[in-house]
Amino acid sequence: MTRVLTDPAEAAALLRAGELVAFPSETVYGLGADAWNGRAVASVFEAKGRPHFNPLICHFASAEAAFAEVVADPRAQALAERFWPGPLTLVLPRRTSCRVDLLAGAGLETLAVRVPAHPVALAMLREAGRPIAGPSANRSGQVSPTSVAHVLAGLSGRIAAVLQGGDCAVGVESTVLDLTGSGAVLLRPGGVPAAAIEAVIGRVGRPVPLSAAEATRSLRSPGMLLSHYAPSLPLRLAADRVGADEALLAFGPAPLPGAGALWNLSPSGNVAEAAARLFSGLRWLDAEGQRLGLRGIAAMPVPAEGLGEAIQDRLARAAAPRG
Repeated sequence: MTRVLTDPAEAAALLRAGELVAFPSETVYGLGADAWNGRAVASVFEAKGRPHFNPLICHFASAEAAFAEVVADPRAQALAERFWPGPLTLVLPRRTSCRVDLLAGAGLETLAVRVPAHPVALAMLREAGRPIAGPSANRSGQVSPTSVAHVLAGLSGRIAAVLQGGDCAVGVESTVLDLTGSGAVLLRPGGVPAAAIEAVIGRVGRPVPLSAAEATRSLRSPGMLLSHYAPSLPLRLAADRVGADEALLAFGPAPLPGAGALWNLSPSGNVAEAAARLFSGLRWLDAEGQRLGLRGIAAMPVPAEGLGEAIQDRLARAAAPRG
């Protein structure tokens, strides 16, 4: 049963406990999860029925809190001073000390961050004391919600609570701006017009249009094709045996014997736990395998149920031939 809350502190306590809570913003209602908690982030994909590991926008109580997790250049600082709190999301490089779970950023070295301009959301974020990952609080493919009733229509029974904050003032998602390169690129138009951004930092480019095939894949950030994380070592799928010169990405209570290094996505066979541990596991096996001089990584099968389909998708593209 999904509860309707009026106290931001109560919503924050649920988030710190790993629960999912929908919350209001000036744009649309977001589906909040503790961004430091990989299992909570994985639950967002489950609740939404999100088909791929698309990056999620992380919400912060202040620019200072956001810039503790990402590297802000002078452009980002100027935009934050002008538009935060507000409907502008900035895609910036993760700091080496970044605590946001890799799944929230789809395993990339970048992170999409913003400070929302809604008093209830800001109160919740201050009480939570951590970033909150928050895509729109709707089932994947459905219209974004701008009221509590909209949230409940799609997610009732799938999340712990929704925090009441009235109808959303903006009603469309935030503008997403990529600042990871030398030129700023508008990935998604939204609540802050491009002209207003250009008045602060100069010309803003547009991304190259995606082909129909590319548009079906995961995204690099909200609004952009994903160049997904792939390990340096070759990745072999559907392994039913493993050699001593291979690292093993295992799943379930019976890992294949004989691997030179082992990471079990979920000893209990839980696909949500596996999703939360996927990117960390690939990175650890890659580093450990290179340290030990192993020739590659073997991945045991993961069932296609629930998030398993998305896990298979990510592994298949991580194993694809390198260009």
